[in-house]
This record gives sequence, structure tokens and C-alpha cells, in this order.
Amino acid sequence: MMHEKVGLEEVFDRRLDFPDMDARKRFLRLVGVDDAKSRLTKLLGILVNPAGPKQWAEKHHKGAVTLLDYVERRPPLVVLAGDVGTGKTELAETVGDAVARQEDISVTLYPLSLSSRGSGKVGEMTKLLSAAFDEVIRAGEKLKRPNNAKASGGLILLVDEADAITQSRENTQMHHEDRAGVNAFIRGVDQIAQKRLPVAIILCTNRLSAIDPAVRRRAADVFEFNRPNDAQREVVLSSPLTEAGFSAADIHRVVAMTGPQKGREYGFTFSDLTQRLLPTLVLDAYPTKPITVARTLELLTTISPTPPFRDGGI
Repeated sequence: MMHEKVGLEEVFDRRLDFPDMDARKRFLRLVGVDDAKSRLTKLLGILVNPAGPKQWAEKHHKGAVTLLDYVERRPPLVVLAGDVGTGKTELAETVGDAVARQEDISVTLYPLSLSSRGSGKVGEMTKLLSAAFDEVIRAGEKLKRPNNAKASGGLILLVDEADAITQSRENTQMHHEDRAGVNAFIRGVDQIAQKRLPVAIILCTNRLSAIDPAVRRRAADVFEFNRPNDAQREVVLSSPLTEAGFSAADIHRVVAMTGPQKGREYGFTFSDLTQRLLPTLVLDAYPTKPITVARTLELLTTISPTPPFRDGGI
């Protein structure tokens, strides 16, 4: 498939091995998206360890050959779509730990580098994407065991900002090189599916409508992420603000102020809460004074949530 050698540092940002305690902590801190966490962990577990469903069926539904066949033929691709700051990338980067623990196997995450888009030279993006799939397929073949026995490990290929690589070929202004890159991506997904390797692919995007229809059709599932509602924001804020001495009534006031307001139809994202608001409260008080309710409410009038990403389609 490849004739010119491409360095892996050109293709992947890094490689992460699971189980990993830091990833576990990050995964557990993702609150308000419990359903997505559970569903994604199960789906990825089946993709990277096809022996798992067989063991389950042997125990609960012996002889369910047709049922299992449908499960096994699901494409090795999952799409996480939604607004900025809604937790999809954090989930994609840490779910490998949950999968490793659920299936009792090692899992390696390969995050595709944005440099894989290339610099615009003819054939460059296609070459880099092909190199990425070559490496993942090579590693997956080493982990696969005959007769669908339990794999010795699993792999997850993560493509963040996926619309930059898999944008729709129906776009009439699309460059020929970009079309070739999408073709290379689809070819790689199909190869993994045909070989039934213990490999899963996660696409993260803010623009679901920009993803090529052929890529979307290959997705085993599409998870859509939204900004947290009142209950979800309260789950995020309750523990740290309680530690700071806030009462339940105080927390409710903060929750209300981080939601939609008059003249602003959107509230804070998960990352607005965890990466901006809570650290701001600590840095404002440090090192001489405590965090107070009054000062928190005052600071909230100066912090604006991240504006929504407007997915206007193609």
C-alpha cells in the first residue's frame, strides 16, 4: 500500500497505553455524559475484543449465531459529534482505559496528528493517511488471534477535528487532493473491517454535516454531545464548590448564572466550567484569601461562555 517510508512521528501525536490511572481519573471526572460513556465503552469493547460477545452469548444465549453475526459485522467506526467544549474529545482520549478494564486487555490509543492533513502538496495527505492505517493495521494483525479467540490487545485510532480530513466529497469546491484523502480514509476503514482486526476508529467533529456521507454510513454509531443542562452543570459544580464551603442554595445560584441568560441563549460548556470557571476561582483567591460566594457571583459577570459552533452544513 505504501512505497515511500513515512515516519510515525509525522502521523501520530503520541501513543497512549491503557489501563492508565491518569486516564481513569479523567474518565471518571466526565460527568453528565454517563450514557455516552457506558454505550461507547461497550461498543468499543466489542470492536477491539470480538471474543467478548461470544463469551457473553455462551453464558446467556447459547447458540445465538445469527444475533452475534450482526454484532460482529458492525463497522469499526464511531463518530462523536457536538459543540465545542462538550466533552467529546476528553471522552475519546480516555475511554480506552474503561475498555481495557472492561475487556481485561491492553488497549493502545493512536491519536492522528493534524499534520496528517499535509501541507497541500499533491498526494501528501493521502500518503500520510495511508501510512497511519498501514501502522494500525500492522499492529492490529499482531494482536488478532485465530478462530476469533480473545485478542491479546486492542487499538483505537482517534481522529479529532475529523471534518478537516473526512469532509464531504459532494462539496463542489473541494480540492482533488482532499477528495483523495477521503478515499484513503474510507479504504483504511474498509480494510480494518474486512480483516476483522481488534481495532476501532473514533472520529470527533464539531460539524457532523460536513462529514462525507460514505464515512457517516460506515459508522456503527453516532454520539451527539450537547451543552450541559442545569442538572448536569450542578453535577459538575457540586463537589468542588461544596469543598469550597458553598451551600446547596449557593451552588444553585452559580448553576443558574452559568446557564442561558437574557440576551444569551446558551450556557457554559463542560470545559468552560472545568477549565475556565473553577480554575479562575482558585487563582483569584490564591494565595491570601478564600473563595467566597459573593466574589464567585461577581466573577461570573465577567466570564462569558464559549460561543456555539454554528454548523451551517456544506
